[in-house]
Amino acid sequence: MAVVELAVTFYVSLADGALPSKHQLLDAAWTLDLLPDMNKSWPNLRNHSSVSFWKYEWHKHGTCAAKAESLNSQHKYFSKALELYHKLDLSSVLVKFGITPSDKYYPFSQIEGAIENVYGIKPKIQCVHSSKGGDFQSLGQIEICFDSDFTLMDCEKQSAKETFAITGLDHFRGAKKASGFSVCDPDIPVYYPPLP
Repeated sequence: MAVVELAVTFYVSLADGALPSKHQLLDAAWTLDLLPDMNKSWPNLRNHSSVSFWKYEWHKHGTCAAKAESLNSQHKYFSKALELYHKLDLSSVLVKFGITPSDKYYPFSQIEGAIENVYGIKPKIQCVHSSKGGDFQSLGQIEICFDSDFTLMDCEKQSAKETFAITGLDHFRGAKKASGFSVCDPDIPVYYPPLP
């Protein structure tokens, strides 16, 4: 079974425009009930330290998401991300449309079309581009967006003032601290690599 790269993004109006605190520490106490699911569904695939990856996700996204009452603690944040990950079951959706981790390259439109067909929204699909300037890109992350009521929405409706994200479940954990992803080029084939 492959871990599908998924980012769940929530859009909530931040009335005061304040930035979230990046100084909050990851509280390990909440992990006891979430730890088995976190290790299975949200592991760090680049090295052995999932806790450092989860800490990064909390600092980057969770501290902003905490502006919403429904996500105002680390437990709520990670619990909701896992809930939505399982509910969406993106792996099964991709398999249903013949998209599996393999040595095969897929047209970008096939990946995007599968998600649009099932969920009725436009995802944000991000890739890691060949450093050699080749004519391929590797699937890095599929971002599925929700409004503040957790209703699916097109990802391109985002506004810089309204954005905070829960991001995770990607193949290239820690490729670059700032994610290493950029929007996929729709004209270049997409490689969906199998897990090592």
